[in-house]
Amino acid sequence: MNGLRDVVALGGPVVAILLVMSVLTVAVTIYKLWQFAASGVGRHKVLSEALAAWDAGDVSSARTQLVKSRSYLAPLVETAIEMPKSQALSDRLDAEAGLALARLERGFRLLDTIAQLAPLLGLFGTVLGMIKAFQSLQTAGASVDPSLLAGGIWVALVTTAVGLAVAMPTSMVLSWLESRTARERVFADKALRTVLMPHEASPLTVGDGTDVHA
Repeated sequence: MNGLRDVVALGGPVVAILLVMSVLTVAVTIYKLWQFAASGVGRHKVLSEALAAWDAGDVSSARTQLVKSRSYLAPLVETAIEMPKSQALSDRLDAEAGLALARLERGFRLLDTIAQLAPLLGLFGTVLGMIKAFQSLQTAGASVDPSLLAGGIWVALVTTAVGLAVAMPTSMVLSWLESRTARERVFADKALRTVLMPHEASPLTVGDGTDVHA
């Protein structure tokens, strides 16, 4: 605790702001981990089995597996299975899937802002510290002490170090979360397309106009 107070005392208000931003990063990260776990992000084994059964034409097995799924996409898949297939249904399901994914992406903008702003704040603090150091040299006049300038520069660079220390892990966390949601988007699209146009019901037209199943 004393060390933290020393850093804040050295860096001033800029370091204090950066520490608040780091707390926000930790809070958002913990919330997103909880949200992803509660929603079953990345855990679609049972739902995948239901989709495979539906794709193979085994409707009964698909419904049985779907009931067991705890994925946030299960209600959408169930709706796609039970409702008459139409373009309106496809559009509605796409919109609902987009809304579900948008909920998973809440907080990403804040993390992105912190990742971009933290190093700039650190640099800003360094510039202010350098200005203060050179002002001290000017005040000293002819009796310039080299250690005064060195000490001022050292204190100024603390803000840059803190800014980078906040920005780098925030950027890494954001990249990981974005990669998870990107995979979810691909899976959601495939799941809905599978239900709306299963393999067993998707004829392909060959050159002579004959319909064959893929």
